Amino acid sequence: MADSKRNKNRCSFCGRTEDEVGFLITGMNGFICDSCATQAYEIVQEALGSGRKGDIKKLNLQELPKPLEIKQFLDQYVIGQDDAKRFLAVSVYNHYKRLLQKDSGDDVEIEKSNIIMVGSTGTGKTLLARTIAKMLNVPFTIVDATVLTEAGYVGEDIESILTRLLQVADYNVAEAERGIVFIDEIDKIARKGDNPSITRDVSGEGVQQGLLKLLEGSVVNVPPQGGRKHPEQKMIPVNTKNILFICGGAFDGIEKKIAQRLNTHVVGYNSVRNAATIDRNNLMQYIAPQDLKAFGLIPEIIGRLPVLTYLNPLDRTALRAILTEPKNSIIKQYVKLFEMDGVKLDFEDAVFEYIVDKAIEYKLGARGLRSIVETIMMDAMYEVPSEHKDCFVVTLDYARHQLEKANVARLQNA
Repeated sequence: MADSKRNKNRCSFCGRTEDEVGFLITGMNGFICDSCATQAYEIVQEALGSGRKGDIKKLNLQELPKPLEIKQFLDQYVIGQDDAKRFLAVSVYNHYKRLLQKDSGDDVEIEKSNIIMVGSTGTGKTLLARTIAKMLNVPFTIVDATVLTEAGYVGEDIESILTRLLQVADYNVAEAERGIVFIDEIDKIARKGDNPSITRDVSGEGVQQGLLKLLEGSVVNVPPQGGRKHPEQKMIPVNTKNILFICGGAFDGIEKKIAQRLNTHVVGYNSVRNAATIDRNNLMQYIAPQDLKAFGLIPEIIGRLPVLTYLNPLDRTALRAILTEPKNSIIKQYVKLFEMDGVKLDFEDAVFEYIVDKAIEYKLGARGLRSIVETIMMDAMYEVPSEHKDCFVVTLDYARHQLEKANVARLQNA
């Protein structure tokens, strides 16, 4: 028996016989088993991956998406907001050109222009950021400012922003240092009190002061796995000089600050004429850096966000278009969901008008559209997959009945 085992073919790497492995692959002067082949493949992949860590995707000015092309791409997914799209497109394009500047050998150094977008809830700030990330050749991440606190307090450290960017770049530091970061809900770190010396504002002014070094450009030691949960981990130095920061926030109530500032300029004989030129329904278009300061942002951080743009409130026409026109519109998403069950979903045109009416009534912007459609479609999504229907039509009466039924149920529960 020992002789039969001795005569069997063996893996040249692990020494196991053909009976002890799945199968053997025969070579010129030896054999390799399936287990060793798999392990060898993983080792090769790991070696090639580590060899590419220092590589950077080469950018070519001719291949870069031009501002007009970036805006056209955004138009496919986001309705309106042309001013904000132009600001974003130019900022991203200039960011690409800054990355190419090292090869020019010129003495003129182009500095980055971080951008801040202001607009009420549901106008598309986060959607713009997520959409533009689809076409970028550089690492892009979206972080939420609401969870940030000063170092030493419960919450996330400011450095966690760069941890997310490192994760997106697969911990390639050179690649992450060319990335773009979108900081959402920047208005939530506004200073809580007028006098900063009364209490310690750990999630307001303290966070703003911590952000200064990131926005301006400096070498920051970043924990690769988060902040205080792994104090023994080795820090990764990241230079933020070439990282573009885009900030967005609703700044709820800033219209009052804008109105106060505009009224101070309307004095004297021409006051009535000047007042008539101000659109009271859209004061956000007159926003200025001093309004951000009055809201609670410190002057230092405003100076590091030199590009200030706004998003218009969504009117009836925009809300109606958002429902059906974009590539990933709300209605198209529900049509796709029903299509996966083999059901053709149709809506009467009057239903769209009804949904828009309710969204305007609730004042929730584009997010209100989804909540209304979700309420209308909930019963249908629950019942139709089991009924083996080929078609389902949402009528105005059905939509009105579903929304009224949901509202009555909430009142009864209350």
